[in-house]
Amino acid sequence: MKSIYLASPFFDEDQLDRVKRVEKALADNKTVGNVFSPRTSQFPELTFGSPEWQTTAYEHDLAELTAADVIVAVADFTEDSVDSGTAFEIGYAAALKKPIVLLHEKDSLVNLMLAKGAVTFTTKAEEIADFDFNELPALPYPGEVQ
Repeated sequence: MKSIYLASPFFDEDQLDRVKRVEKALADNKTVGNVFSPRTSQFPELTFGSPEWQTTAYEHDLAELTAADVIVAVADFTEDSVDSGTAFEIGYAAALKKPIVLLHEKDSLVNLMLAKGAVTFTTKAEEIADFDFNELPALPYPGEVQ
């Protein structure tokens, strides 16, 4: 059973819907043991945005990224809109040589670095429920890149 880090923006209703569908798909996946989603780890005992909260959240997220077996990244980016936090997490995971599953449901081009950095690419959150994370399928991004 694999440990998963879920990198995703969660700042508007569309993003919240998407990340919740991915969380459900991962919860339903029999090859997934643990899922860390920064959305559900917000340290409510600390004042949001305070220096202490910033340091705690940053260090905790990096520790979870380092500990994860696989990164599932939601790239709900468009050509002119990229969530910098998710992009950072994807880059950090790539530097650690972690396998990356990239979900991109929007109808837009995917950045070259994200497309080539992903081992597995999908356009449907629900498909993640059926992935074998022990034998992660090699499903490269098939389209044009930006």
